[in-house]
Amino acid sequence: MTKEARLYSRAADRSVNCYLCSHRCRIAEGKRGICGVRENTGGVLYSLIYGKIIAENIDPVEKKPLFHFQPGSSSYSIATVGCNFRCLHCQNAEISQMPRDLKKILGEDASPEEVVSEALGTGCSSISYTYTEPTIFFEYAHDIGALAREKGLKNIFVTNGYMTRECLDEAKGMLDAANVDIKAFTDDFYRKVCGARLAPVLDSIEYMRTLGIWVEVTTLVIPTLNDSEDELRNIARWIYRTDKAMPWHISAFHPTYRLTNVPRTPASILERAREIGLEEGLRYVYTGNIPGLKGESTYCYKCKEQLIDRFGFTVRKNLVRDSMCPKCGSVIDGVEI
Repeated sequence: MTKEARLYSRAADRSVNCYLCSHRCRIAEGKRGICGVRENTGGVLYSLIYGKIIAENIDPVEKKPLFHFQPGSSSYSIATVGCNFRCLHCQNAEISQMPRDLKKILGEDASPEEVVSEALGTGCSSISYTYTEPTIFFEYAHDIGALAREKGLKNIFVTNGYMTRECLDEAKGMLDAANVDIKAFTDDFYRKVCGARLAPVLDSIEYMRTLGIWVEVTTLVIPTLNDSEDELRNIARWIYRTDKAMPWHISAFHPTYRLTNVPRTPASILERAREIGLEEGLRYVYTGNIPGLKGESTYCYKCKEQLIDRFGFTVRKNLVRDSMCPKCGSVIDGVEI
């Protein structure tokens, strides 16, 4: 199934200018964009993945990870193939890089109506567009999301944050929450490891927040590449300047795809990164991918009372009532927290 793409313009030479993501590809006739799933046919840009699901699961919303958005709920999670990044450490490379590595586009047909029906039938509170980059299947996600909102479901992007402001304007009123990767805090890392730039990601986070989208941030800490105290502190300081109440998730790396010569992230680095975030004044800093650490749970930023007890992605206890700490009355930031 193909569908004419949104967010592009035609040129006189039958090329097209795609402005869905910050690569802003100029695509010649017969060619595809960097994502590998948007093709110029006869001067018209088409999405090649509309209605083609490659992965679907029922996940705890904590797996996104979102800890301050409907905690303890389930999210119907879907993906198509393709991505506008080429991260060397992608944990879902078999599907995200399929159009590039295998020259294939696979997936099971599912209409937006069918996706929403499945989400409702499984008792989920939201639909998450995840596993690969949701920006590249925006037409599909947007149509699903509009129906989902009509049925009372929330919509979540788990994203690299490389969409344009034009894309986010189109998502206004449909998108409720996003977890955005800040993969590192240097352009050098983004260019060499991801094939992208840092600035558009930071701009997207700031712009999402002006649109009323709840945002949480994740940094996958990779030994020797982005784990220095200076870099982690720079990320924490940027989050603080943006909003000290924006949760920061710091996750452990494991070797995969084309980055297998780097060791796993030790728990000690995650714990130190969490300390740095708290030292810089952030209210909520979490550790991930190593179950059992203190940093999995939510604490009141004022009285330090444990409010949400987690192990891995499981919420074992939630004491927050009416978005308030029951001990000191402080407002705990989030959505239906």
